[in-house]
Amino acid sequence: MWPEPASSAAGSRMMQLIKLFSENQCKITIACDAHVTEHSFNFSEYAVACITIELNNSTYDDLFKKLQPTIVVFDRFMTEEKYGWRITEQCPDAIKILDTEDLHCLRKGRQDAFKKKKEFTTNDLLNDTAKREIASIYRCDLSLIISTFEMELLHSFFKMDKELLHYLPFLLEPLNDKDIKEWPAFNDRRHFVSIGNFLHDPNADAVLFMKQDIWPLIRNQLSGAELHIYGAYASEKINNLNEPKEGFLIKGRALNAKEVIRGSKVLLAPLRFGAGIKGKLAEAMQCGTPSVTTSIGAEGMHKPYPWPGFIADRAIYIANEAVKLYTNEALWQELQRNGITIINTFFSKQKHETCFIDKLLYTQKNLIEHRRKNFIGVILLHHSMNSTKYMSKWIEQKNKV
Repeated sequence: MWPEPASSAAGSRMMQLIKLFSENQCKITIACDAHVTEHSFNFSEYAVACITIELNNSTYDDLFKKLQPTIVVFDRFMTEEKYGWRITEQCPDAIKILDTEDLHCLRKGRQDAFKKKKEFTTNDLLNDTAKREIASIYRCDLSLIISTFEMELLHSFFKMDKELLHYLPFLLEPLNDKDIKEWPAFNDRRHFVSIGNFLHDPNADAVLFMKQDIWPLIRNQLSGAELHIYGAYASEKINNLNEPKEGFLIKGRALNAKEVIRGSKVLLAPLRFGAGIKGKLAEAMQCGTPSVTTSIGAEGMHKPYPWPGFIADRAIYIANEAVKLYTNEALWQELQRNGITIINTFFSKQKHETCFIDKLLYTQKNLIEHRRKNFIGVILLHHSMNSTKYMSKWIEQKNKV
């Protein structure tokens, strides 16, 4: 889809990459086969060319050939599957970069294990999504991995060469004294808040978890408390959970996520499955809002630094920690400061951008040798991309009939 930074962390991530390339004097073209919506980012004020393309249409081969990009970034492995072979044919000298966003095979494995009510193991990673995603990583020259946990998983479990991977988390500006002074104080904030795009299954499940198991425990201790839940693309099932008398309010899409989080006292993110790193939790740190999340929610986002809130996995512990944080100003202020450290070190925009550009320039300079070492990628380009290529050509001919 076209980037929707106000709808999801994935949209924000893509805008961070666009800004990074723009600041490094790149001429940028975005090509997408989805329809622009009212929530798509408006690039009219950016020096970015936007092109709507069509799947299974060789007409756009000429476009790719004419553009002859130096770098091509695929937004998740599904996009590389659709267009990677065309780029290889028409732009053979372009560095192909896969932005994984998160490891879909990890999220899929955890979700399947959760549905089966069993403990997740690495055996759950051996799913069909993994076969496609890992193949896509091999076919590209470089893959951007957003989580330290996922970097280690790819290296230790999937035995992937680290030369094919580059760790690139959220690229966030440092928090300065002025930012911190503008945060509302403890007594000026109200309510618990939860936020997340409901097209993302882990977010929808987290709301059900709060409704059924966590929120009743919190309300037993804080009878007047309210939980305000925001998120784009809420389903009827989610909207039907709205229960104002119980302080459980489904608020819909947030016009300004940071404004909503900044005005809240505690952010709840009890994610029971998922992957990658969580935009809502990073935004909470940027807003000085302590959070209570699960080990999956905090994964790859803070170590070795302490969490700006609490990490717990069982409903009773999540509820108790949330109440403790909501009612103890001194504790709240102490944990709030942990988020400043994480934003200014773990997610340092300047540090990570410099490392990425250095890696990109090195790969570009040594591209022939880099590809020679990635023989598995060569094999996959020869075999799997041929199957995708000829299926696409068959569909194109079929559509002409």
